[in-house]
Amino acid sequence: MTLRQLATFLELSRSGSVKVAAERLFVTQPAVSAVIASLQRELGVELVAREGRGLRLTPSGMVLAEYARRIQGTLDEAAVATVGAGPGARLRLAAVTTAGEHILPAAIASFRSSHPGTGVSVEVANREHVWERLEAHEVDLVVGGRPPDQRGLQTRALRPNELVIVAAPDAAPPPRRRALASSTWLLRENGSGTRATVEQYLAEQGLSPSTLTLGSNGAVREAVAVGLGITLISRDAVAAELATGRLVEVEAPGVPMRRDWHIVTRDEGPLPGAGTLFLDHLVATSGFVLATSVRPAAAP
Repeated sequence: MTLRQLATFLELSRSGSVKVAAERLFVTQPAVSAVIASLQRELGVELVAREGRGLRLTPSGMVLAEYARRIQGTLDEAAVATVGAGPGARLRLAAVTTAGEHILPAAIASFRSSHPGTGVSVEVANREHVWERLEAHEVDLVVGGRPPDQRGLQTRALRPNELVIVAAPDAAPPPRRRALASSTWLLRENGSGTRATVEQYLAEQGLSPSTLTLGSNGAVREAVAVGLGITLISRDAVAAELATGRLVEVEAPGVPMRRDWHIVTRDEGPLPGAGTLFLDHLVATSGFVLATSVRPAAAP
């Protein structure tokens, strides 16, 4: 196998289309087809199969796609580490939605003021996706909740994160179980750490309310503000609305709930490139404390 073959296959696995893969790689469609055919002959297995007008990965193709992700991510990581923290340095970040929207923007702005030559890329996604990106060496550092156990990930620093129940001022239920159960609870999408915490909270309180799923913190905030329901959400995500009185905090059993923010890296090898500089910057400016000096709070 060559790196070109793996890069072509990986792009095909992501797009599910020879046409799209060719466009992204700036080659012809026959060139993509020829590379995939040669790779299948070399390995002696089928990697893709027709599905309607597109392609799907076979079980063997899924295995190779995961290895190809890690190989490509490791190659990119090698380039980042080789350049180091000097001119042309690169910082590859990922964050769960709340941290990406409310913690990282100001931190990145101040970091770039101090290190203007450093290129920064940020991916904001749900919890499961950011851990996959980190494991595949596609990013160097994640800001999120507590990482899953036994996945080769290491928490470097923590910052308190309080979860509160909020409502519109004229729609806040009284702090009684019946009122909480009769309210509509607004949820994030499947895969969101915040959604998982809300579902856990409702189960622990013995509540089975009606729910409404929305796709982002912004959508949830706006829906709460116009009285569509209540939600359990990071205080960081609603700080401005609470300060202006657009939203109010609802008293309820078990809240506020602490779920620390974690700065997470892989646990093997040093943090490459500008990662160490950014970690130090977050500790110095954004309320994080090195993990060796604090006791983590419970995971979401």
